Amino acid sequence: MNKEFDRKLFVRRAFLVLLDILLINLASFCAIAIRFDFKISKIELQYSEVIAQYAPIYTLITLLIFFVFRLYHSLWRYASIEEMTNVIYACTIATILEFAGLKLFHYHVPRSYTPLNLMFLTAFIAGSRFCYRTLRMFNQQYRTDSKKHIMIIGAGEAASGIIKEIENSQYLDGKVVCAIDDDKNKINRFIQGVKVVGNRYSILENAEKYNVTDIIIAIPNLPRNEYKKIIDICKKTNCNLKTIPGMYQLINEEVKVSRLRNVEIEDLLGRDAVEFDMKSISDYVKNKVVMVTGGGGSIGSELCRQIVKYSPKQLIIIDIYENNAYDIQQELIRQYPDLNLVVLIASVRNTNRMNNIFEAYKPELVYHAAAHKHVPLMEVSPNEAIKNNVFGTLKLVRAADYYGVKRFVQISTDKAVNPTNVMGASKRICEMIIQTYNNRSKTEFVAVRFGNVLGSNGSVIPLFKHQIATGGPVTVTHPDIIRYFMTIPEAVSLVLQAGAFAKGGEIFVLEMGEPMKIDDLARNLIRLSGYVPDRDIEIKYIGLRPGEKLFEELLMDEEGLQNTENKLIHIGKPIAMDEEEFIKKLKELEIEVIKETNNVRELLQEIVPTYQQKN
Repeated sequence: MNKEFDRKLFVRRAFLVLLDILLINLASFCAIAIRFDFKISKIELQYSEVIAQYAPIYTLITLLIFFVFRLYHSLWRYASIEEMTNVIYACTIATILEFAGLKLFHYHVPRSYTPLNLMFLTAFIAGSRFCYRTLRMFNQQYRTDSKKHIMIIGAGEAASGIIKEIENSQYLDGKVVCAIDDDKNKINRFIQGVKVVGNRYSILENAEKYNVTDIIIAIPNLPRNEYKKIIDICKKTNCNLKTIPGMYQLINEEVKVSRLRNVEIEDLLGRDAVEFDMKSISDYVKNKVVMVTGGGGSIGSELCRQIVKYSPKQLIIIDIYENNAYDIQQELIRQYPDLNLVVLIASVRNTNRMNNIFEAYKPELVYHAAAHKHVPLMEVSPNEAIKNNVFGTLKLVRAADYYGVKRFVQISTDKAVNPTNVMGASKRICEMIIQTYNNRSKTEFVAVRFGNVLGSNGSVIPLFKHQIATGGPVTVTHPDIIRYFMTIPEAVSLVLQAGAFAKGGEIFVLEMGEPMKIDDLARNLIRLSGYVPDRDIEIKYIGLRPGEKLFEELLMDEEGLQNTENKLIHIGKPIAMDEEEFIKKLKELEIEVIKETNNVRELLQEIVPTYQQKN
């Protein structure tokens, strides 16, 4: 493909050079001919001979000047005032040098010849370039009439840049047919030749009027709640939706079509991301040895990405799955070549291995993200859930206590609240372990509880996307099932901020806004993929899975909320418990799961009174 592009580029430049040779000499002829009213027979022989003799030198010098002013580099796909200025400068200098050369060789021409030659040369060269652009524009118009018709949402700088690139590129398969903006002063005006036809409330009408197939949202600083409202309108059109990444792209002058991304389901959350105090995080992460377990997973890897921004002394990634560990290792090495990075393959269930790691590296901060979290799978293999989640956490907590870790942050879940499944019950026990050891250790133990994470491993989004890609059906367990959702960056922001706020023993809870119906989530994702639910892609209800409930909670009845400095982050009040009895029951549970008991659910219920089995 690159060779083909280079060949086309060479051909076009060669064509322009040959055309310029013709136009340079045509300009000279016209300059002398106009002096004699274009009556060739009246042109004095001495003048025509002088121009003919000097033509090779003049042509070569002029071509060199054109190369210096880069008249053969852009090929005029983006011809503008800057290119026109270059043409004027190049032609003026070429004419001045011609005048000097004629004087140097004592060639005599009429006094009017030089200004006339400049006029014709500039007109011919500029005209040829802008004719080229005009022909390309008509060609683009012809090529795209039967292809993509694009609507741009927004009529600012970002939209202007995108429209210009689309209209001038021969590689982009589309045509911008209209623009939308809520600013009344812009309606019925034009941006890069594209008419602003109305505000957001006219999107549906104009999408139909202009046969729109694709919509690009080009408003980088739009608040998330307003962004959601516009997407809610756009998705009714069944058009393909794309958006620009964000305001920082404008600052870096990187708003290009290649930077556009598909509108994702995360964009429909409709709330601003969690704000957090970067200084407080930096104060406790900088120059510390930080360990992340499950560091190759969706939450763990994002933790690593954000932690390295705060200059830790050393980052230790622990993961049992080597492919995930390798991926995050290579990513961090590429982006942070000076980072002191250690990546270890290990299981949190291996006591000796964990103790050896803690003794060798002396971590000061530990983020424990390693866990089994797939609810249906853990219902089938409950003992494995307990071995990994409960006793993996317990072994890490003991190691953190013994080796003097300053702060230990446990990743928990809203499924730990009044759990109806083994996974949720196991995570509730982890919270109880954190609470117990915080009361008897110098290490500050805290837990962070949040809802479902969009796009994480095991979430419904990858499943829905796969089902849509294969033509459906998209499976939803129940039409009324609802869940709280957050993005991976939001979840990690909460974890990091919890570490900064922590004093020990807290369960941090994110204000997660309004819950979403999974059915709505599936339908929105189908629409964002360019299909119509129940027409192009079937939605099939398959019933609640083992251990699944219709809605999740973030707090138990006994827990109250205490505010923090961040209005979106709260602290759940720890529930009083008999810690000695709890430790005793943990020992009994460990013995039983090692023996692969069939009675694990009953044992869980003894430890977690709020656990209710669902059949």
